[in-house]
Amino acid sequence: MTSQRLTEDSWRTSPRFRGLCAALRSCKSEEELSDFLRDIATLSELQAWSERLEVAKQLARGLSYRQVAAATGASTTTVTRVAKFLENGEGGYRRYLQREKVLVPAAEPEQRFSALEELQRRQQERKEQHPHTEDPRTERQASALRKFLDK
Repeated sequence: MTSQRLTEDSWRTSPRFRGLCAALRSCKSEEELSDFLRDIATLSELQAWSERLEVAKQLARGLSYRQVAAATGASTTTVTRVAKFLENGEGGYRRYLQREKVLVPAAEPEQRFSALEELQRRQQERKEQHPHTEDPRTERQASALRKFLDK
């Protein structure tokens, strides 16, 4: 059997990925799950997954990207990636965070996490701190994020 890369169109139906999901689901305790994860993942992979989950928790609590990066040690690229998946992913982070009561359910939109609102808030802070300086990079980021969120 040749190795096939997972794609956005095939990842969910891949027999190997489905086998991984079944194996994770079969674990009966946290200890069994920990043992299984340690057997299939490197310590670096486990660190990365743990870090991403902590980033998602911090973002859901309303911390800024920079605060999250400083608190977790994650790069701002990782924080931004997690934020995009929180906002527009498959809903895995959201379901977990709602079950753990970290994220307010979507029924309360005024308290809901929004990557675009966070970016706009940071832009406004920069303008207030430096009123005579334009930052075209920030405007491009906001424009790209708006396009991404409008899809």
